Amino acid sequence: MTLAEEVRVLREENQCLRLANTQLAEQNAMLREELEGALQRIAEIEEAQKQPPSWVKRNKPLREGPKPPRRKRGAEHNRGRQREARVTRWCEHALERCPECNHRLRGHSVARRRQVIDLPEPQPIEVTEHVIIKRKCPRCGRWRVPSLDLGGQVLGQGRLGVRLISLIGYLRITLRLTDRAIQDYLATCHGLELSVGEIVAVQQQLASAAQPAVRALREQVRASDRVNGDETGWREDGQNGWVWTFSTPGEEAIRYYEYDRSRSQKVVTRILGPGYQGVLSSDFCASYNVHRGRHQRCWVHLLRDLHKLKAEHDQEAETVRWAQAVRALHDQAQAFLAGPAPPSREEREKRYVVLMAETDALGLLYAREKKHPCQALAKRLLRHEDELFQFVLVPGLSADNNLAERSLRPLVVARKISGGTRSAKGSRTRMALATLFGTWQARGLNPFTECINLLQQTSLPQV
Repeated sequence: MTLAEEVRVLREENQCLRLANTQLAEQNAMLREELEGALQRIAEIEEAQKQPPSWVKRNKPLREGPKPPRRKRGAEHNRGRQREARVTRWCEHALERCPECNHRLRGHSVARRRQVIDLPEPQPIEVTEHVIIKRKCPRCGRWRVPSLDLGGQVLGQGRLGVRLISLIGYLRITLRLTDRAIQDYLATCHGLELSVGEIVAVQQQLASAAQPAVRALREQVRASDRVNGDETGWREDGQNGWVWTFSTPGEEAIRYYEYDRSRSQKVVTRILGPGYQGVLSSDFCASYNVHRGRHQRCWVHLLRDLHKLKAEHDQEAETVRWAQAVRALHDQAQAFLAGPAPPSREEREKRYVVLMAETDALGLLYAREKKHPCQALAKRLLRHEDELFQFVLVPGLSADNNLAERSLRPLVVARKISGGTRSAKGSRTRMALATLFGTWQARGLNPFTECINLLQQTSLPQV
Protein backbone atom coordinates (compact mmCIF):
# COMPACT_ATOMS: atom_id res chain seq x y z
CA MET A 1 0.00 0.00 0.00
CA THR A 2 1.40 3.31 -1.05
CA LEU A 3 1.53 6.32 1.18
CA ALA A 4 -1.30 8.02 -0.71
CA GLU A 5 -3.56 5.01 -0.38
CA GLU A 6 -2.82 4.72 3.33
CA VAL A 7 -3.61 8.41 3.83
CA ARG A 8 -6.92 7.95 1.92
CA VAL A 9 -7.90 4.95 4.08
CA LEU A 10 -7.04 6.81 7.26
CA ARG A 11 -9.06 9.83 6.16
CA GLU A 12 -12.08 7.61 5.42
CA GLU A 13 -11.76 5.94 8.82
CA ASN A 14 -11.40 9.35 10.45
CA GLN A 15 -14.54 10.58 8.68
CA CYS A 16 -16.47 7.47 9.81
CA LEU A 17 -15.25 7.92 13.36
CA ARG A 18 -16.28 11.59 13.32
CA LEU A 19 -19.73 10.63 12.06
CA ALA A 20 -20.07 7.92 14.72
CA ASN A 21 -18.90 10.38 17.35
CA THR A 22 -21.55 12.88 16.25
CA GLN A 23 -24.27 10.21 16.41
CA LEU A 24 -23.14 9.11 19.86
CA ALA A 25 -23.14 12.71 21.06
CA GLU A 26 -26.72 13.14 19.82
CA GLN A 27 -27.79 9.90 21.45
CA ASN A 28 -26.07 10.94 24.66
CA ALA A 29 -27.90 14.27 24.67
CA MET A 30 -31.23 12.56 24.01
CA LEU A 31 -30.60 10.04 26.79
CA ARG A 32 -29.69 12.85 29.14
CA GLU A 33 -33.02 14.56 28.38
CA GLU A 34 -34.90 11.31 28.93
CA LEU A 35 -32.99 10.74 32.17
CA GLU A 36 -33.83 14.24 33.42
CA GLY A 37 -37.50 13.67 32.55
CA ALA A 38 -37.50 10.29 34.29
CA LEU A 39 -35.82 11.75 37.38
CA GLN A 40 -38.37 14.56 37.45
CA ARG A 41 -41.22 12.06 37.10
CA ILE A 42 -39.74 9.90 39.90
CA ALA A 43 -39.52 12.98 42.11
CA GLU A 44 -43.18 13.80 41.39
CA ILE A 45 -44.26 10.23 42.18
CA GLU A 46 -42.24 10.22 45.40
CA GLU A 47 -43.76 13.55 46.38
CA ALA A 48 -47.25 12.23 45.60
CA GLN A 49 -46.60 9.12 47.67
CA LYS A 50 -45.75 11.29 50.62
CA GLN A 51 -49.27 12.70 50.50
CA PRO A 52 -51.89 10.30 51.94
CA PRO A 53 -54.95 9.43 49.82
CA SER A 54 -57.96 11.72 50.07
CA TRP A 55 -59.84 9.16 52.17
CA VAL A 56 -57.07 8.94 54.80
CA LYS A 57 -57.29 11.38 57.68
CA ARG A 58 -54.11 13.06 58.82
CA ASN A 59 -52.74 12.31 62.25
CA LYS A 60 -53.68 14.85 64.86
CA PRO A 61 -50.77 16.61 66.52
CA LEU A 62 -49.83 15.11 69.86
CA ARG A 63 -51.05 17.07 72.85
CA GLU A 64 -48.27 18.71 74.83
CA GLY A 65 -48.52 19.27 78.54
CA PRO A 66 -51.16 18.00 80.94
CA LYS A 67 -54.60 17.02 79.73
CA PRO A 68 -57.08 19.87 80.13
CA PRO A 69 -59.93 19.37 82.58
CA ARG A 70 -63.07 17.84 81.19
CA ARG A 71 -65.75 20.32 80.29
CA LYS A 72 -68.75 19.96 82.56
CA ARG A 73 -72.11 19.16 81.12
CA GLY A 74 -74.98 21.57 81.28
CA ALA A 75 -77.42 21.42 84.16
CA GLU A 76 -80.16 20.07 81.90
CA HIS A 77 -77.95 17.09 81.02
CA ASN A 78 -76.52 16.48 84.49
CA ARG A 79 -78.88 13.74 85.59
CA GLY A 80 -79.10 9.98 85.68
CA ARG A 81 -79.67 8.01 82.55
CA GLN A 82 -83.22 7.71 81.34
CA ARG A 83 -85.13 4.72 82.65
CA GLU A 84 -87.06 2.35 80.47
CA ALA A 85 -90.80 2.92 80.88
CA ARG A 86 -91.64 -0.69 79.99
CA VAL A 87 -90.49 -2.96 82.82
CA THR A 88 -91.08 -6.67 82.27
CA ARG A 89 -89.89 -8.07 85.62
CA TRP A 90 -89.45 -6.74 89.14
CA CYS A 91 -87.05 -8.01 91.80
CA GLU A 92 -87.25 -6.55 95.31
CA HIS A 93 -84.26 -6.61 97.64
CA ALA A 94 -84.77 -6.04 101.36
CA LEU A 95 -83.06 -6.93 104.64
CA GLU A 96 -85.01 -8.89 107.23
CA ARG A 97 -82.73 -8.07 110.22
CA CYS A 98 -80.34 -5.30 111.21
CA PRO A 99 -76.73 -6.20 110.27
CA GLU A 100 -75.43 -4.80 113.61
CA CYS A 101 -77.94 -5.72 116.34
CA ASN A 102 -79.81 -8.47 114.48
CA HIS A 103 -83.19 -6.88 115.37
CA ARG A 104 -86.10 -7.50 113.02
CA LEU A 105 -86.60 -4.58 110.62
CA ARG A 106 -89.94 -2.87 110.07
CA GLY A 107 -91.36 -0.33 107.63
CA HIS A 108 -91.22 -0.20 103.86
CA SER A 109 -89.97 2.53 101.50
CA VAL A 110 -87.99 2.57 98.25
CA ALA A 111 -84.38 3.65 98.73
CA ARG A 112 -83.28 3.52 95.06
CA ARG A 113 -83.87 1.66 91.84
CA ARG A 114 -81.58 0.09 89.30
CA GLN A 115 -82.55 -1.27 85.91
CA VAL A 116 -80.71 -4.01 84.05
CA ILE A 117 -81.52 -4.33 80.34
CA ASP A 118 -80.73 -7.68 78.81
CA LEU A 119 -82.03 -10.15 76.27
CA PRO A 120 -84.02 -13.24 77.21
CA GLU A 121 -82.73 -16.66 76.38
CA PRO A 122 -82.65 -17.29 72.62
CA GLN A 123 -86.08 -18.54 71.64
CA PRO A 124 -86.22 -21.82 69.73
CA ILE A 125 -88.41 -22.00 66.67
CA GLU A 126 -92.06 -22.80 67.12
CA VAL A 127 -93.22 -25.67 64.92
CA THR A 128 -96.97 -26.15 64.75
CA GLU A 129 -98.17 -29.34 63.08
CA HIS A 130 -101.77 -29.13 61.92
CA VAL A 131 -103.32 -32.59 61.96
CA ILE A 132 -106.42 -32.79 59.77
CA ILE A 133 -108.73 -35.53 61.01
CA LYS A 134 -111.27 -37.06 58.69
CA ARG A 135 -114.42 -38.58 60.12
CA LYS A 136 -117.07 -40.80 58.65
CA CYS A 137 -120.72 -39.94 58.75
CA PRO A 138 -122.70 -43.04 59.84
CA ARG A 139 -125.79 -41.73 58.10
CA CYS A 140 -124.53 -40.95 54.57
CA GLY A 141 -121.41 -43.08 54.77
CA ARG A 142 -119.06 -40.33 53.58
CA TRP A 143 -115.74 -39.29 55.09
CA ARG A 144 -115.71 -35.63 56.08
CA VAL A 145 -112.52 -33.53 56.22
CA PRO A 146 -112.49 -30.02 57.75
CA SER A 147 -111.20 -27.15 55.63
CA LEU A 148 -107.92 -25.66 56.87
CA ASP A 149 -107.57 -21.92 56.56
CA LEU A 150 -104.09 -20.66 57.47
CA GLY A 151 -104.56 -17.21 56.00
CA GLY A 152 -102.46 -14.66 57.81
CA GLN A 153 -100.09 -17.35 59.11
CA VAL A 154 -98.33 -18.63 55.98
CA LEU A 155 -98.10 -17.68 52.32
CA GLY A 156 -99.76 -20.18 50.05
CA GLN A 157 -98.35 -23.67 50.50
CA GLY A 158 -95.17 -22.52 52.19
CA ARG A 159 -94.02 -24.00 55.47
CA LEU A 160 -92.57 -20.80 56.96
CA GLY A 161 -94.80 -18.44 58.91
CA VAL A 162 -95.24 -14.76 58.15
CA ARG A 163 -93.19 -13.65 61.18
CA LEU A 164 -90.20 -15.70 60.04
CA ILE A 165 -90.58 -14.49 56.45
CA SER A 166 -90.75 -10.88 57.68
CA LEU A 167 -87.64 -11.40 59.80
CA ILE A 168 -85.70 -12.73 56.81
CA GLY A 169 -86.79 -9.76 54.72
CA TYR A 170 -85.86 -7.33 57.49
CA LEU A 171 -82.41 -8.87 57.95
CA ARG A 172 -81.76 -8.93 54.21
CA ILE A 173 -82.97 -5.46 53.20
CA THR A 174 -82.89 -3.21 56.25
CA LEU A 175 -79.82 -4.67 57.98
CA ARG A 176 -78.18 -5.67 54.66
CA LEU A 177 -77.08 -9.11 55.85
CA THR A 178 -76.04 -11.65 53.27
CA ASP A 179 -78.04 -14.85 52.78
CA ARG A 180 -75.34 -16.90 54.48
CA ALA A 181 -75.23 -14.49 57.41
CA ILE A 182 -79.00 -14.87 57.79
CA GLN A 183 -78.57 -18.64 57.64
CA ASP A 184 -75.94 -18.50 60.38
CA TYR A 185 -78.06 -16.19 62.57
CA LEU A 186 -81.13 -18.42 62.39
CA ALA A 187 -79.09 -21.50 63.19
CA THR A 188 -77.18 -19.85 66.06
CA CYS A 189 -79.94 -17.96 67.83
CA HIS A 190 -83.03 -20.01 67.00
CA GLY A 191 -81.76 -23.45 66.09
CA LEU A 192 -83.38 -23.28 62.63
CA GLU A 193 -81.50 -24.92 59.77
CA LEU A 194 -82.41 -23.38 56.40
CA SER A 195 -80.52 -23.69 53.15
CA VAL A 196 -79.40 -20.59 51.28
CA GLY A 197 -81.69 -21.62 48.44
CA GLU A 198 -84.72 -21.64 50.72
CA ILE A 199 -83.79 -18.23 52.12
CA VAL A 200 -83.61 -16.86 48.57
CA ALA A 201 -86.93 -18.52 47.70
CA VAL A 202 -88.54 -16.94 50.77
CA GLN A 203 -87.47 -13.49 49.59
CA GLN A 204 -88.88 -14.17 46.13
CA GLN A 205 -92.14 -15.35 47.69
CA LEU A 206 -92.30 -12.23 49.84
CA ALA A 207 -91.68 -9.97 46.82
CA SER A 208 -94.35 -11.80 44.82
CA ALA A 209 -96.91 -11.43 47.60
CA ALA A 210 -96.08 -7.72 47.95
CA GLN A 211 -96.49 -6.84 44.25
CA PRO A 212 -99.92 -5.20 44.76
CA ALA A 213 -98.42 -2.96 47.46
CA VAL A 214 -95.46 -2.10 45.22
CA ARG A 215 -97.75 -1.19 42.31
CA ALA A 216 -99.81 0.95 44.67
CA LEU A 217 -96.67 2.84 45.72
CA ARG A 218 -95.79 3.46 42.07
CA GLU A 219 -99.25 4.92 41.48
CA GLN A 220 -98.76 7.16 44.51
CA VAL A 221 -95.48 8.40 43.05
CA ARG A 222 -97.24 9.25 39.79
CA ALA A 223 -99.93 11.14 41.70
CA SER A 224 -97.50 13.07 43.96
CA ASP A 225 -96.95 16.79 43.48
CA ARG A 226 -93.15 16.48 43.68
CA VAL A 227 -90.65 13.67 43.20
CA ASN A 228 -86.87 13.28 43.22
CA GLY A 229 -85.29 10.99 40.64
CA ASP A 230 -81.83 9.50 40.34
CA GLU A 231 -80.07 6.38 39.08
CA THR A 232 -76.95 4.35 39.86
CA GLY A 233 -75.11 1.45 38.28
CA TRP A 234 -76.12 -2.14 38.98
CA ARG A 235 -74.99 -5.49 37.57
CA GLU A 236 -77.37 -8.30 36.71
CA ASP A 237 -75.75 -11.62 35.83
CA GLY A 238 -72.52 -9.79 35.00
CA GLN A 239 -74.24 -7.27 32.71
CA ASN A 240 -74.26 -3.56 33.48
CA GLY A 241 -77.57 -1.84 34.08
CA TRP A 242 -79.15 0.86 36.22
CA VAL A 243 -81.22 1.09 39.38
CA TRP A 244 -83.69 3.96 39.18
CA THR A 245 -85.23 5.55 42.24
CA PHE A 246 -88.08 8.02 42.50
CA SER A 247 -88.62 9.36 46.01
CA THR A 248 -91.19 11.67 47.53
CA PRO A 249 -90.82 13.71 50.74
CA GLY A 250 -93.22 14.23 53.62
CA GLU A 251 -95.00 12.05 56.15
CA GLU A 252 -96.27 9.75 53.39
CA ALA A 253 -92.82 9.45 51.85
CA ILE A 254 -92.17 6.84 49.17
CA ARG A 255 -88.96 5.18 48.03
CA TYR A 256 -89.63 3.45 44.73
CA TYR A 257 -86.95 1.41 42.90
CA GLU A 258 -86.75 -0.30 39.53
CA TYR A 259 -83.94 -1.98 37.62
CA ASP A 260 -83.51 -1.45 33.88
CA ARG A 261 -80.73 -2.20 31.41
CA SER A 262 -81.33 1.22 29.84
CA ARG A 263 -80.56 4.72 31.01
CA SER A 264 -82.75 6.38 28.39
CA GLN A 265 -85.71 8.71 28.66
CA LYS A 266 -88.09 5.80 28.08
CA VAL A 267 -87.47 4.58 31.63
CA VAL A 268 -88.51 7.93 33.12
CA THR A 269 -91.65 7.96 30.99
CA ARG A 270 -92.50 4.38 31.86
CA ILE A 271 -92.16 4.85 35.62
CA LEU A 272 -93.64 8.33 36.05
CA GLY A 273 -96.13 8.03 33.22
CA PRO A 274 -96.24 10.19 30.07
CA GLY A 275 -98.33 12.92 31.68
CA TYR A 276 -96.73 13.48 35.08
CA GLN A 277 -97.82 16.90 36.32
CA GLY A 278 -95.74 17.31 39.47
CA VAL A 279 -92.34 18.91 40.03
CA LEU A 280 -89.42 16.63 39.15
CA SER A 281 -86.07 17.19 40.86
CA SER A 282 -83.03 15.58 39.26
CA ASP A 283 -79.44 16.10 38.22
CA PHE A 284 -78.44 17.25 34.73
CA CYS A 285 -78.64 13.81 33.11
CA ALA A 286 -80.33 14.07 29.69
CA SER A 287 -82.64 11.16 30.53
CA TYR A 288 -84.82 13.51 32.58
CA ASN A 289 -85.25 16.01 29.73
CA VAL A 290 -88.35 14.10 28.67
CA HIS A 291 -90.28 15.66 31.55
CA ARG A 292 -92.20 18.66 30.20
CA GLY A 293 -93.57 19.94 33.48
CA ARG A 294 -91.85 21.87 36.22
CA HIS A 295 -88.29 20.69 36.70
CA GLN A 296 -85.73 21.54 39.37
CA ARG A 297 -82.11 20.69 38.56
CA CYS A 298 -79.69 19.91 41.37
CA TRP A 299 -77.59 22.88 42.42
CA VAL A 300 -75.16 20.64 44.30
CA HIS A 301 -74.01 19.13 41.01
CA LEU A 302 -73.65 22.56 39.44
CA LEU A 303 -71.76 23.99 42.41
CA ARG A 304 -69.44 20.99 42.36
CA ASP A 305 -68.63 21.64 38.69
CA LEU A 306 -68.10 25.34 39.40
CA HIS A 307 -65.66 24.47 42.17
CA LYS A 308 -63.79 22.15 39.81
CA LEU A 309 -63.66 24.92 37.19
CA LYS A 310 -62.14 27.36 39.69
CA ALA A 311 -59.61 24.79 40.89
CA GLU A 312 -58.43 23.96 37.36
CA HIS A 313 -58.21 27.63 36.27
CA ASP A 314 -57.30 29.34 39.52
CA GLN A 315 -54.79 31.56 37.71
CA GLU A 316 -57.42 32.98 35.36
CA ALA A 317 -59.18 35.79 37.21
CA GLU A 318 -61.92 36.12 34.59
CA THR A 319 -62.92 32.47 34.90
CA VAL A 320 -62.88 32.57 38.70
CA ARG A 321 -65.04 35.72 38.76
CA TRP A 322 -67.59 34.14 36.42
CA ALA A 323 -67.86 30.99 38.57
CA GLN A 324 -68.23 33.12 41.70
CA ALA A 325 -70.99 35.15 40.03
CA VAL A 326 -72.95 31.97 39.24
CA ARG A 327 -72.50 30.79 42.81
CA ALA A 328 -73.73 34.17 44.04
CA LEU A 329 -77.06 33.62 42.26
CA HIS A 330 -77.66 30.50 44.32
CA ASP A 331 -76.66 32.26 47.53
CA GLN A 332 -79.01 35.18 46.75
CA ALA A 333 -81.92 32.80 46.19
CA GLN A 334 -81.26 30.95 49.44
CA ALA A 335 -80.90 34.21 51.38
CA PHE A 336 -84.19 35.43 49.90
CA LEU A 337 -86.01 32.30 51.11
CA ALA A 338 -84.33 32.39 54.54
CA GLY A 339 -85.81 35.77 55.43
CA PRO A 340 -87.66 36.41 58.68
CA ALA A 341 -91.05 36.01 57.01
CA PRO A 342 -91.98 33.62 54.19
CA PRO A 343 -92.23 35.52 50.88
CA SER A 344 -95.54 35.89 49.13
CA ARG A 345 -96.33 34.45 45.73
CA GLU A 346 -95.81 37.82 44.01
CA GLU A 347 -92.44 38.28 45.72
CA ARG A 348 -91.37 34.80 44.64
CA GLU A 349 -92.30 35.47 41.03
CA LYS A 350 -90.46 38.82 40.96
CA ARG A 351 -87.32 37.27 42.44
CA TYR A 352 -87.57 34.40 39.96
CA VAL A 353 -87.67 36.82 37.00
CA VAL A 354 -84.63 38.71 38.30
CA LEU A 355 -82.62 35.50 38.84
CA MET A 356 -83.59 34.23 35.38
CA ALA A 357 -82.38 37.47 33.77
CA GLU A 358 -79.05 37.36 35.60
CA THR A 359 -78.60 33.68 34.72
CA ASP A 360 -79.29 34.42 31.07
CA ALA A 361 -76.75 37.24 31.07
CA LEU A 362 -74.05 35.05 32.63
CA GLY A 363 -74.74 32.26 30.18
CA LEU A 364 -74.52 34.52 27.13
CA LEU A 365 -71.07 35.74 28.16
CA TYR A 366 -69.25 32.55 27.13
CA ALA A 367 -71.78 30.22 25.52
CA ARG A 368 -70.37 30.99 22.04
CA GLU A 369 -66.72 31.31 23.09
CA LYS A 370 -65.22 28.10 21.71
CA LYS A 371 -62.48 26.47 23.79
CA HIS A 372 -63.19 28.85 26.66
CA PRO A 373 -63.13 27.13 30.09
CA CYS A 374 -66.58 28.53 30.95
CA GLN A 375 -68.30 27.55 27.70
CA ALA A 376 -69.68 24.18 28.82
CA LEU A 377 -71.20 25.52 32.04
CA ALA A 378 -72.44 28.67 30.28
CA LYS A 379 -74.33 26.53 27.76
CA ARG A 380 -75.75 24.51 30.65
CA LEU A 381 -77.06 27.69 32.26
CA LEU A 382 -78.86 28.67 29.08
CA ARG A 383 -80.19 25.16 28.47
CA HIS A 384 -81.64 24.83 31.97
CA GLU A 385 -82.19 28.45 33.01
CA ASP A 386 -85.89 27.86 33.73
CA GLU A 387 -85.02 24.71 35.76
CA LEU A 388 -82.53 26.24 38.18
CA PHE A 389 -84.81 28.37 40.35
CA GLN A 390 -88.06 26.45 40.59
CA PHE A 391 -87.32 26.14 44.31
CA VAL A 392 -87.86 29.89 44.51
CA LEU A 393 -91.36 29.57 43.05
CA VAL A 394 -92.52 26.39 44.81
CA PRO A 395 -92.66 26.63 48.64
CA GLY A 396 -90.77 23.84 50.37
CA LEU A 397 -89.01 22.63 47.21
CA SER A 398 -85.32 21.84 47.75
CA ALA A 399 -82.63 23.24 45.48
CA ASP A 400 -80.72 19.96 45.52
CA ASN A 401 -81.42 16.31 44.79
CA ASN A 402 -80.12 14.95 48.07
CA LEU A 403 -83.34 13.05 48.78
CA ALA A 404 -82.81 10.78 45.77
CA GLU A 405 -79.08 10.52 46.46
CA ARG A 406 -79.73 9.32 50.02
CA SER A 407 -82.43 6.95 48.80
CA LEU A 408 -79.91 5.22 46.54
CA ARG A 409 -77.29 4.83 49.25
CA PRO A 410 -78.62 1.52 50.71
CA LEU A 411 -78.54 -0.11 47.28
CA VAL A 412 -75.10 1.32 46.57
CA VAL A 413 -73.83 -0.28 49.79
CA ALA A 414 -75.54 -3.56 48.85
CA ARG A 415 -73.92 -3.43 45.42
CA LYS A 416 -70.49 -2.99 46.97
CA ILE A 417 -71.13 -6.05 49.16
CA SER A 418 -72.71 -8.44 46.65
CA GLY A 419 -71.85 -6.93 43.29
CA GLY A 420 -75.47 -7.01 42.12
CA THR A 421 -77.93 -9.78 41.32
CA ARG A 422 -77.66 -12.95 39.28
CA SER A 423 -80.96 -13.02 37.41
CA ALA A 424 -83.88 -10.87 36.31
CA LYS A 425 -86.02 -12.48 39.00
CA GLY A 426 -83.41 -11.62 41.60
CA SER A 427 -83.40 -7.99 40.45
CA ARG A 428 -87.19 -7.76 40.61
CA THR A 429 -87.13 -9.28 44.10
CA ARG A 430 -84.46 -6.90 45.35
CA MET A 431 -86.18 -3.81 43.93
CA ALA A 432 -89.61 -4.78 45.28
CA LEU A 433 -88.29 -5.43 48.79
CA ALA A 434 -86.15 -2.28 48.70
CA THR A 435 -89.27 -0.31 47.75
CA LEU A 436 -91.32 -1.70 50.64
CA PHE A 437 -88.74 -1.58 53.40
CA GLY A 438 -87.32 1.75 52.21
CA THR A 439 -90.78 3.33 52.22
CA TRP A 440 -91.54 2.03 55.71
CA GLN A 441 -88.27 3.40 57.02
CA ALA A 442 -88.82 6.78 55.34
CA ARG A 443 -92.21 7.02 57.05
CA GLY A 444 -90.70 6.27 60.46
CA LEU A 445 -92.43 2.90 60.74
CA ASN A 446 -91.07 -0.40 62.01
CA PRO A 447 -90.27 -2.38 58.84
CA PHE A 448 -90.49 -5.74 60.62
CA THR A 449 -93.95 -5.23 62.06
CA GLU A 450 -95.19 -3.54 58.90
CA CYS A 451 -94.08 -6.55 56.87
CA ILE A 452 -95.96 -8.86 59.23
CA ASN A 453 -99.09 -6.76 58.89
CA LEU A 454 -98.78 -6.79 55.10
CA LEU A 455 -98.41 -10.56 54.91
CA GLN A 456 -101.25 -11.17 57.33
CA GLN A 457 -103.53 -9.26 55.00
CA THR A 458 -102.28 -11.09 51.90
CA SER A 459 -104.47 -13.95 50.75
CA LEU A 460 -102.90 -16.71 48.67
CA PRO A 461 -104.35 -20.09 47.75
CA GLN A 462 -104.19 -22.54 50.66
CA VAL A 463 -103.84 -26.30 50.67
